Amino acid sequence: MVVSEDSGISIDELASRIWERVTGRSRRFVLGIAGPPGAGKSTLAVALRDAVNARAGAGVAEVAPMDGFHLTNAELRVSGALARKGEPDTFDVAGYLDRLRLLRETVPGQRVSWPLYDRVRHEPVPDGIIFDRQSLVVTEGNYLLLDDYGAAGWSAVRECLDAAWYLDAPVEQLRERLLERHIRGGKSETFARDKVARSDLMNVALVAETRERADLVLRSVGVNYLVE
Repeated sequence: MVVSEDSGISIDELASRIWERVTGRSRRFVLGIAGPPGAGKSTLAVALRDAVNARAGAGVAEVAPMDGFHLTNAELRVSGALARKGEPDTFDVAGYLDRLRLLRETVPGQRVSWPLYDRVRHEPVPDGIIFDRQSLVVTEGNYLLLDDYGAAGWSAVRECLDAAWYLDAPVEQLRERLLERHIRGGKSETFARDKVARSDLMNVALVAETRERADLVLRSVGVNYLVE
């Protein structure tokens, strides 16, 4: 496939690339999209799902966001970690791994529920999505390629992915997007700037170290994506 450095690769071309690997399988295919906070992973995942479904003429793909496995605010308060919400240890990693393995191992037609994250209440919502006939699962999140320690942590996620993509973006662009996200979510500008400086950008640096574990590295350019 020829990719122009100026125009990049379209979402339809990316959908075609992944759909070729999904067809003919007896069980679900799990694609992971990793990358730093603010890179646009959710946007890419939804666009890819819609493009695959349009290509197949049916709802064969669905997104399974990692954010549904945030620990609740009550749990984070008890542990004193609420101010660090979004860092690797503020997620239910074991729960995410169990559900991801279940999705990957079951055949299309078997129902599996998946939690979502409510960005108004800032809380996880159990059973927000029900997978049924979908043969492609697109899971996205910051820490999918994190190589931390042992089989019980984030490092076990990579073996649950049939393919892994990394979506990159310049740090200054991430900083601005994250500030806007926090303010849009109801936080003060002072809080937002402190959160970005003390937590978010640390996560950006941590996630950047996982880039080399991806099968494909992308960077958005307009409506398309450059393959790096």
